Amino acid sequence: MNLAKKVVDKMMSGDAFSQWLGIEILEITTDFCKLQLKVREEMTNGFNIAHGGIAYALADSCLAFAANADGMQSVSIETSISHTKKVESGDTLTATSKEINKSSKTAMYYITITNQDKEEVAHFKGTVYRTGKEWFPKK
Repeated sequence: MNLAKKVVDKMMSGDAFSQWLGIEILEITTDFCKLQLKVREEMTNGFNIAHGGIAYALADSCLAFAANADGMQSVSIETSISHTKKVESGDTLTATSKEINKSSKTAMYYITITNQDKEEVAHFKGTVYRTGKEWFPKK
């Protein structure tokens, strides 16, 4: 098993929220992640559209997995999202990461979220702090 998959499998096994969301890992490699989820009725708000936190949470998980996939423990220190199209119950959302910059201490990622029609519904930017701790230290 490659390191990226090993790290993300470990992260996902302890991530009750991502599991509750129904997040599916479509692709994971070093510094890249592609996730998907199906929007359920209980994820909608008073406007009968998906709560903004759903797309945000999907993007946040995508950021976390992409940033940790190289084996270095990384935690978010700043994130932001712009919602560009409404999301409804039954929609399938896909989050795809792109690494923008990485140094020994920080990394920045851009996450694009699309619906089942390949329409962009949200754009997320996240910065992580790279702790220097490895997920699986060599003995």
